[in-house]
Amino acid sequence: MAASRRRRRTAAVAATLAAVALTAGLTTGCDAVNKALDCVQTADAIADSVTDLQQAVETATNDPTQLQESLDSIERNLGEIGDKTDNADVNKAVDDLQKAVDNVRTGVQNGDETPDISPVTDAAGELTKVCTP
Repeated sequence: MAASRRRRRTAAVAATLAAVALTAGLTTGCDAVNKALDCVQTADAIADSVTDLQQAVETATNDPTQLQESLDSIERNLGEIGDKTDNADVNKAVDDLQKAVDNVRTGVQNGDETPDISPVTDAAGELTKVCTP
């Protein structure tokens, strides 16, 4: 009878360990999926901000504040991605986009009313690519 109890206890412990391992695996998988979704959603928001930036450059003579607001929006979204990921490719894309935004901002501050934003659009495209699961 003692052997029967030991087998049941061993089976119960094994089942518990298997359940814990499965739950940990699912949780880790869900975390990765959630991070990827956050990245995609934020990259999508950045793409919208880049579109706004393109429109702001086209109408900069009418409303120069739109240009600054678009750059600010991109930077806020970059901060969100940076806080949510530890992926090296994503972090590099975020850094590249931040540099491009900084260059446009510097140009605007130096009086350039129609700055070249192609580095921003290129970097945003790269970020979207690395965020795509």
